[in-house]
Amino acid sequence: MSEETVQAMAMQNWIAGIDEAGRGCLAGPVFAAAVILPSDHGIVGLNDSKQLSAVQRESLFPLIQQRALAFAIASASVEEIDRLNILQANLLAMRRAVAALGLRPSLCLVDGNIDPRLGVATRCVVGGDALHAEIMAASILAKVARDAQMQRLDAEHPGYGLAQHKGYGTVQHLTALRTLGPSAAHRMSFAPCAQAVLLLEQAA
Repeated sequence: MSEETVQAMAMQNWIAGIDEAGRGCLAGPVFAAAVILPSDHGIVGLNDSKQLSAVQRESLFPLIQQRALAFAIASASVEEIDRLNILQANLLAMRRAVAALGLRPSLCLVDGNIDPRLGVATRCVVGGDALHAEIMAASILAKVARDAQMQRLDAEHPGYGLAQHKGYGTVQHLTALRTLGPSAAHRMSFAPCAQAVLLLEQAA
């Protein structure tokens, strides 16, 4: 890469959107994504991932990757969630995603109200996944990537329905926890998982 190219890139206003998926789940890692979009990305249908169907998210997933100037998807493990707490693990996943970007952003727009200390200029935007295309794109990448991981964990830990509820505390999931106890994919720092162990011990 020539010095002229480096200087030209340095003059660009790279804005990255940052969002997470899986923060409130009882099982599985938390995911985060960072996306830098060109102003003329032309992606139709971007929205907060929670407002899109699974089919819509999965159709947008490769399109975002194709048209982004840079993107990265990262995660923090169940072990890290239990050791650090979910908030700190969530922020760690965000830092990993930004660090993995092929371009260094001049500004990061983060969904939420907590600064993840990314090492670059950051603006926290409450409800940002409904306001900024970059954050919408990040929310879709994080959600689709995490859902795929939960499909894999469902095969490794059958009986909990992880592929269906993706680790959230549904009636089906809580019933399975009480019956089977937590698996290695469960977050033991979350009360329902810890309580499931106590219930099994009391029943023994």
